[in-house]
Amino acid sequence: MDKLLVDTYKEILKRELEVATGCTEPVAVSFCAAKARSILGKPVNKVKLVVSTNIFKNAAYVYIPGTNLYGVIPSCILGILGGDEEKGLRVLEGITEEHIKKTLELLQSNFVHLDVVNNEHKLYIHVTVFHDDEYVEVEIKHKHINITKIVKNGNVLYKQDETNIDINKLDYNLLNIKDIYTFAKTCDYTDILPLLNQQIVCNYQIAQAGLQVDCGLNVGKTIYNNYPHDTINTAIAYTASASDARMSGICKPVVTNSGSGNQGITVSVPLIVYAENHHLPKDTLYRALILANLVAIYIKSQVGRLSYLCGAVFAATGASCGLSFLKGGSITEVENALKIMLADLTGVYCDGAKTTCALKVASATCSAFRAINLALNNQSINAPVGIINSDVETTIKNISYLGKSSETDLRIVEILKGY
Repeated sequence: MDKLLVDTYKEILKRELEVATGCTEPVAVSFCAAKARSILGKPVNKVKLVVSTNIFKNAAYVYIPGTNLYGVIPSCILGILGGDEEKGLRVLEGITEEHIKKTLELLQSNFVHLDVVNNEHKLYIHVTVFHDDEYVEVEIKHKHINITKIVKNGNVLYKQDETNIDINKLDYNLLNIKDIYTFAKTCDYTDILPLLNQQIVCNYQIAQAGLQVDCGLNVGKTIYNNYPHDTINTAIAYTASASDARMSGICKPVVTNSGSGNQGITVSVPLIVYAENHHLPKDTLYRALILANLVAIYIKSQVGRLSYLCGAVFAATGASCGLSFLKGGSITEVENALKIMLADLTGVYCDGAKTTCALKVASATCSAFRAINLALNNQSINAPVGIINSDVETTIKNISYLGKSSETDLRIVEILKGY
């Protein structure tokens, strides 16, 4: 396989599989605020927070890790009071009860002024912190902790070159299903093995945590306690319980995919459970995870990091490809599983991160198993049917075209804001 493809695919995996504690949108706000406070170097007495509609939506009703709080304003305050920007997406791991108590007090004041904007950036955060007449601005765009500008008292300390944004240094256009399959099947994964092991350990542990305590709607625990413990039901239960735990603010890290913890969970936990239940070699699981993660990354890179379409569906699409691989599926069967999966659940909307995401995660995981069983029983979509094309790459382009509409996002945010 071409060395450029091999190197690019490995670097994409290293970039898109990040460790995060808590839902990444509110945590990104905390990171931005913590960074601004650190640079200001003085007590903050006023904050201006500007976020895109997608950041507002995804933080509106999801619990901040270790707290019973949700929303961009509490996330911002916690980042200022106790966030450690050096930890990136684990910025809030040091939050204490005292920080939470002070946050509750500040929520009763006008400490933070919030603006929600609909600009060209789906992922946009701008925090300005003030100490009397002194101030610091920090801006994030494109990725959750990708700082694009820092200004202190009118002086630009840092500005990212918009023509050479770091996220674009890797050519995501090199991703395609056939090459991803070949890479997963043949690559030497030694240098990404620690990352794969971290995904297995972290994401399986939070799934176990979700089964042990009451959290959210207890979607995973309810499935586990009321259905036979065959592989499919167990995989659905574990995947949903991980989402239950994460969306409820349980303070455990996960390995994300494309900036999302739920997507990282959905793309990996079904494979981990299947491989464990069937006593498959670790090598097979590693290669299936590579395939699944890259397929999910590929689709999300086309649709957009934040979209009105539910990311769990695309993560489960990656999982369907990985599960097909675990069951010995060929490239044709992987492609058929992908098309069947997208024919099933594309169109499920994202109304923000929250505890009910576990319902969608459970549905998407169930759909992934249905898709692979159909594909492995020689069922396929061989002609254009709606938005699904017989060609898998055209299908992904169609999904991308559909996913870039913004009107639905605006309507959802209007509902969240009470019209």
